[in-house]
Amino acid sequence: MDSVYAPPGHLTTRQVAQALGIAPDSVRQLVRRGQLTRAGGSPRQPWFAARDVAALHATRRVQAAA
Repeated sequence: MDSVYAPPGHLTTRQVAQALGIAPDSVRQLVRRGQLTRAGGSPRQPWFAARDVAALHATRRVQAAA
């Protein structure tokens, strides 16, 4: 279950998955690997800073282009 609302400047797991074009389970794997950190919420319904997601997205695009 994903939180419906996140504070301004933050995204839910589902929103992060949509932004990156991946499954919500893959977002959890990114957290486990240390590529994305939680910025609040609860362990079951975390929030992620939008700036961190944007930086990760840019990194993934550069790696895909290489």
